[in-house]
Amino acid sequence: MFKFEGIYTPAVTTYAADGSIDKKRFAEVLESLIEAGVHGIIIGGSTGEYYSQSAEERRFLAQAARDIIGQRTALIIGTGATRTEDAVEYAQHAREIKADAILVTSPPYALPDSLENAHHALTVDKAAGLPIMLYNYPGRMGVSMDQLYFSQVSQSSNVVAIKESSGDVNNLHLLANHFPDIALSCGWDDMALEFFAWGARSWVCAGSNFIPHEHIALYEACVKEKDFDKGRKIMTALMPLMNFLDQGKFVQSIKYGCELAGFNVGPARSPLLPLNEEQQQQLRDIIATVKRDVAAITRVSEAL
Repeated sequence: MFKFEGIYTPAVTTYAADGSIDKKRFAEVLESLIEAGVHGIIIGGSTGEYYSQSAEERRFLAQAARDIIGQRTALIIGTGATRTEDAVEYAQHAREIKADAILVTSPPYALPDSLENAHHALTVDKAAGLPIMLYNYPGRMGVSMDQLYFSQVSQSSNVVAIKESSGDVNNLHLLANHFPDIALSCGWDDMALEFFAWGARSWVCAGSNFIPHEHIALYEACVKEKDFDKGRKIMTALMPLMNFLDQGKFVQSIKYGCELAGFNVGPARSPLLPLNEEQQQQLRDIIATVKRDVAAITRVSEAL
């Protein structure tokens, strides 16, 4: 069974000037992530703006990613949708293109209770028969996956991991202590150190779209080297970026970070608006400082 270990990048979607998907630039982004050594790429996540895309566009992006990536790194496809029937279709398409796993969310806006939400996940599971990373993001979905939900979905052997994005440390403790067969994956960036301390072996981090090496450095320090002193130093260096992203304009900030890294990814789709000049300057300064500080920490560690 597929195991989630390492850095998983929820890839941005690249748009041309007319608003259409730009496959050439999309390939450039994915190639850069593979070259950087991320352990997997997620297509159809929140960072990829799945909510603003048609079903045809989502299938196009999934197939394009499969063609570009080949077998060089893991491919995970998001199935997020309000209707279970639509999520099933995305899951079936993921199986057709031989994705390595799928991402299963709570249906947004519908506000299902725990049993309804679990039924949704298990229906998607039955359609795909692929390893599943659950995605708990109540801030966007309106409901949180809880103990009753986990007790239901954990009956499927395909449910192997969860991107826990509630920001609630109690959920982290619940999963670590009562559902150890559902592998933890950090989905709340400023809690990455806590996740690794509680046994998480992966991190789904949007910032790795433009500074992958710095995110990989924290994963390697905590998980591979088990050096939490080094990990705390790297986390401290990353915190200004995480704090900036917490202020809002998340997707726009990630896309501007990609622009700074040399990728013409195009703006986020409406209704989202670009960063203003002051916000752009703040992010430029933060990224430069993060890269400098993490490089210094890793150099010192290597010299010891």
